[in-house]
Amino acid sequence: MLRDAIDTGGFLWLTGIDNTFITAPNPRTGRALDEYELTQHYARWHADLGLMAELGVRAARYGLPWHRVNPARGRWDFSWADATIERLLELGIEPVLDLVHYGVPTWIEGAFLNPDYPARVEEYAAAVAERFRDRVHAFTPLNEPRITAWYGGKLGWWPPFRRGWPGFLEVLFAACRGIARTSRAISASDPLATVLHVDAGDLYLAADEEARVEAERLEQIAFLPLDLLSGRVDATHPLCSWLLAQGVSEASLREFHEAPLALDAIGINAYPLLSLKVLSRLRGRSRVTTPYAGPQIIEQLAALYYTRYGRPLVLSETASDGSVERRAAWLESSVAAVARARACGVPIVGYTWWPLFARVAWAYRQGSRPIASYLKQMGLWDLSPGKRGLERVRTRLVERYRELAESGAAAVGPLARNLTATRA
Repeated sequence: MLRDAIDTGGFLWLTGIDNTFITAPNPRTGRALDEYELTQHYARWHADLGLMAELGVRAARYGLPWHRVNPARGRWDFSWADATIERLLELGIEPVLDLVHYGVPTWIEGAFLNPDYPARVEEYAAAVAERFRDRVHAFTPLNEPRITAWYGGKLGWWPPFRRGWPGFLEVLFAACRGIARTSRAISASDPLATVLHVDAGDLYLAADEEARVEAERLEQIAFLPLDLLSGRVDATHPLCSWLLAQGVSEASLREFHEAPLALDAIGINAYPLLSLKVLSRLRGRSRVTTPYAGPQIIEQLAALYYTRYGRPLVLSETASDGSVERRAAWLESSVAAVARARACGVPIVGYTWWPLFARVAWAYRQGSRPIASYLKQMGLWDLSPGKRGLERVRTRLVERYRELAESGAAAVGPLARNLTATRA
């Protein structure tokens, strides 16, 4: 189904369940961040997948818990994956499998900076692709490599706990090596498989002239994972001298430039509360604010990515937080933005409301309050503490999303064919 949408310019409605897996406990609080555990999806998976079916979607981004599938080197347990994927297929929902969503099993010491990480993630991807070769044909090798590198390499919140730009680049390059090997392993197992490369879509704007250069550099960094994977980073790249100054070797740049991946499709994660970054300078220091963005952020990001890479796009995550009314307004306005982009010839071929139900904020791992204090109501269903745990509470968004899913491409209109992307 995803392949058909890509090939024909059709349209696919998707959803997904947040599958952030940072299973290494926080050294201070002892808390891990396994969204399936925290939202009780491990216990309620059968009913949760039934909620997806209620929406009438024909595809869903769905994450595999690598730490359960491969609990130790050389040990495999596909019981969870077999059951959930079989259920999705029974419901007529194509899984777009997230293989890595920020975290790796704790037995891989040093996480992404373990020297064996690329080989281990390739082994895992090959095992999954082989296991489901005749049933699953769409994969995301690693969700949001730039955000993975930011939290694990720049801020030091997640393994491998590096800080600063050199740490960011170490983690990013390691993650991208894994993505490259994963993508090739999937294609070797199933030449017809579609690999959806997903990263956070961020638009950086300068509030004043003094911040302009830094805003432009951060925008280039936002593109860096896909630029690396597609072999675009050479001596002429805008970030080349900066990368070398931060300690990246010329050999590392050649490694990607000389063996580029052909990108099947690109997933953009765009949120009104996160995706717009405004930079200013105050007393010689940079300041970043994230104002709530309007739906034009989707059109702007889609145009940037399509112009740069010339590949079909999926809005792979979007949602607003807050009241049902605010979420409903974002749903309508963001769908309209997708329709406008398609009318201008930008091939957005899918829309994903993410998550299906509320997620637990990442601050839970650093905090001490009960789970209920960290619930982010962003879903089509809310989560509410009840006698049997976190109850799934239906909102009026469910019926509206079902209407959209049942309409197929009608809600966003045909893709105009009168524009051609230029590759930067």
